[in-house]
Amino acid sequence: MNILDDAGKNLPIMEHFLSIQGEGFHTGLASYFIRVGGCDVGCHWCDVKESWNPELHPLTQVDAILKQIPNHIQTIVLTGGEPLLYNLQYITSELHKAKKNIHLETSGTGNFSGEIDWICLSPKKNELPKPEMYQKADELKVIIFNKTDFEFAEKQAQFVSKDCQLFLQPEWSQREKMIPQIIDYVTQNPKWKISLQTHKYLRIP
Repeated sequence: MNILDDAGKNLPIMEHFLSIQGEGFHTGLASYFIRVGGCDVGCHWCDVKESWNPELHPLTQVDAILKQIPNHIQTIVLTGGEPLLYNLQYITSELHKAKKNIHLETSGTGNFSGEIDWICLSPKKNELPKPEMYQKADELKVIIFNKTDFEFAEKQAQFVSKDCQLFLQPEWSQREKMIPQIIDYVTQNPKWKISLQTHKYLRIP
């Protein structure tokens, strides 16, 4: 069950902002990010640990957030934390009424809800996605922290659809060590593509 298994009209919003998608298939796309607080996975290398505790982020009216999205921005990214801890039906239906495209970034551990146009599934070893999430994924993004993560990535890729886009992304603190290995791996396994956290290189949110 989702933490807030209600209408979802209030969510623990950590932050929301206009920026550029820095990772994965939609790298370079102007997007409005809505980050919810609360995470049930807690990766040791997470770069937004302040998002883990939902109690640090008071419930905020979804309608108030939606009013602040610029009209000219078409893509909305729901991220976290873990968005699927919450009922996303209300926020996604309202965004669709406004003719927005909705992208979800998730580890896949929560119950699926909402009307999503693009799902980026980023599975973690310490708590795997729910089985039904794999076939919903449009994009599989596996973080490469060490050499064993290549084997993990291949195992995860077995469960997604044939049309799912596959990405390997170096963990930021290990990028100098892992990027050469990822390049070698992708050249030998071209079903995979490389994702970089370009927003960090650009020094934007």
